[in-house]
Amino acid sequence: MKIENLKPFDGQHCETTATGTLLKQLDIELSEPMLFGLGEGLGFIFWNMKSMNFPFIGERVKPDALTQNIAKNLNLDLIVKETSSIQKAWDSVKELIDRGQLVGLKLDCFHLQYFSRPFHFAGHYAALYGYDNENAFLVDTKQQGGQVKTSLNSLSLARAEKGPMSSKNLYYTLRKTDKKFDLKTAIINAIRNNATEHINPPITNIGYKGIYKTSSEIIKWFKTSKDIENDFKTTAMLMEKAGTGGALFRNLYRDFLKEGYDILKLDKLKAGHKSFVEIAELWASVSQLFEKVSQTKDFKYIQQASDILKIISEKEKKTMEMLATI
Repeated sequence: MKIENLKPFDGQHCETTATGTLLKQLDIELSEPMLFGLGEGLGFIFWNMKSMNFPFIGERVKPDALTQNIAKNLNLDLIVKETSSIQKAWDSVKELIDRGQLVGLKLDCFHLQYFSRPFHFAGHYAALYGYDNENAFLVDTKQQGGQVKTSLNSLSLARAEKGPMSSKNLYYTLRKTDKKFDLKTAIINAIRNNATEHINPPITNIGYKGIYKTSSEIIKWFKTSKDIENDFKTTAMLMEKAGTGGALFRNLYRDFLKEGYDILKLDKLKAGHKSFVEIAELWASVSQLFEKVSQTKDFKYIQQASDILKIISEKEKKTMEMLATI
């Protein structure tokens, strides 16, 4: 069983790709930067727990929040369900597919067979569009192959995995309401909300303060790491390619501000776009320095990354303070 007339979203980031595919079924077609911006997606977190092999650097809002914000700003109904029953979890999404309804899934990508380099990350998303007796058919990011398949057993494991950022077999659907959305209003509200959140973090490892804190935390991490090569290589890969952060999200937000300026013609959006051009380049250099750390184990590259993070923190703070007042 496969849903007919599928219009897969061609995206770089997992949650915008999954949610964008669901939106296309509702005939709502927006760019990935626009979805990321309307999802109030820009953020930051440095997260380190004893149960983790190495710290997590995240450059977006927490998992699930992006789709919640998109639904809010587009006046859509978001139906999210979880269950601890593996059988019920499958029966529920199977029934939706049988009715022709695309379903968003939250997964641990370690179990997905189409990932060429498996790693545990339980905040991954994909859209389910079909199944047969052996496989599930999904829409994932372009770097993971777009329209892909994985065995029903591997999908079950990916949905039920426990650990940081995991949920209990979470799945979601979207539907239109009687209330239409105004894109101009949605853009302004999303920018104000995102900017206010970023410059008023509740704790010091989140938002612009988190970026500044990370400048010193990565030095501690380097000095205590048991596997510098793997830790920093994996982090660089996650930041640039797997949809957790780095320049990827700053590029998306940069392009969102450009689209917003093209629609609204507000000077602050033009200035914000220009600032994020610089910020995105700085984030890319941090990822590149992490890659050099993994290759050389040379402390000087960590020190350079630390210095750049301090600059990024200040630039993001000033830019978001400006955008909060549009």
